[in-house]
Amino acid sequence: MRIVETRLLKSKIDAALLGKIVFARFLELPLRTFDRLVAQAESSIGHEGLYPWVTMGRLEGAQVADEATGIHQTQASPILGEIREAGESLMFLYRRDSYAREYRFDEEGLCRLMSNPNFPGESAKILRKLRLINSRNRLTHALILAVLALQAEYLRSELPLSLLPLTQAQMSERLRAQPGLSVVADPGRISRLIRGLSLALPNGKITPLTGLFPKPRQVHCHFVDYVIKKEDSLFGAGMLREPLTDGDIAEIFERECGIRLLRRTVANIRRDLAIPDYRSRSHRTNYLAATEGFSALVPLTAQALRIAVPTHPGVYEIRATYASGAGGDKEGWPWKSVPPGPHSVIYIGSAGDLRKRLGDHLRGSSGNALLYRYITDGTARVRFRLTSEGWRGEERELYRVFCETFGTPPPCNRMSP
Repeated sequence: MRIVETRLLKSKIDAALLGKIVFARFLELPLRTFDRLVAQAESSIGHEGLYPWVTMGRLEGAQVADEATGIHQTQASPILGEIREAGESLMFLYRRDSYAREYRFDEEGLCRLMSNPNFPGESAKILRKLRLINSRNRLTHALILAVLALQAEYLRSELPLSLLPLTQAQMSERLRAQPGLSVVADPGRISRLIRGLSLALPNGKITPLTGLFPKPRQVHCHFVDYVIKKEDSLFGAGMLREPLTDGDIAEIFERECGIRLLRRTVANIRRDLAIPDYRSRSHRTNYLAATEGFSALVPLTAQALRIAVPTHPGVYEIRATYASGAGGDKEGWPWKSVPPGPHSVIYIGSAGDLRKRLGDHLRGSSGNALLYRYITDGTARVRFRLTSEGWRGEERELYRVFCETFGTPPPCNRMSP
């Protein structure tokens, strides 16, 4: 942050614009970095003799997990907090005190203090940093409370059909209407803030905060995914004799939600979700069931990894086009061993940090030359499922089911995990 401020000051930017730029960068700080910064700032309050004019407190109405659970905080968490049911309402518990910290200033006293020509410049920097922490935490808290109110039905039931379309512009409009929020909540700031935050749902599942801001297309994806993955229960109830076609799904969507989708739109959504067509699903349901809860396919690019893939443990699956790979030829590709569709599975893996591991694959530093050849043409895509622990065991199980379903391992898995 200090380097950024120095560079901006040297460029002689207007003070108001400079403040907006610094705050925008501050909103992008990862939680662990933010936690360390808060600890450093608070230790500096005493060193700089600011305690008479600065009081540490907590955001109004905010709760921290250790007080509710009795579990002592040990290290900075990459998760902002957890959602819990409290009777008929939802409550949010922050994982760290720093995420709910708020400082209160004796403005008159500080004004007199800073008017002294000998007032240390380092103390002025600490005060600016404390005000940045206040602004970020206030915006975060208002945002979380709004999300809990808007997506309450989904957060309780976790039924995909309960998830409401929600844009950052809509959230900005809602937050700007709150008279008590002192921070300007424009869509750009909201976008920067939510990009790196994750929450724990009532069932313990970790989800990126961006997942609670779905576009209409994403809601349609949830519906298609939900309906297809309910096929087994429909078979068991005797309501289906064969998998649903894209036309069947479009009819169900119009009947249940009142929204008309074209058959080809359903087909495009299904392909984006890496779900085989109805003919293939009639023979390959085992692997489909094993990948329940996976994200939609994401391009395997540096920008997509930075935005869409969290730094959490999980399992993942990499797909590439039929024509990609060594020189674009078809030699060596096990055509009958992979799921049909525009993208086919070439690698299954797991990692304690998904973003880092996938970045290694993208840069060719993972030690898998064959996989890197498939990735280099830019068509590779990845999907993943987050897990709190035991990701290696999940990888082994997914690999086993893949081999049983398709008769051979993915071509870039050189050995069994």
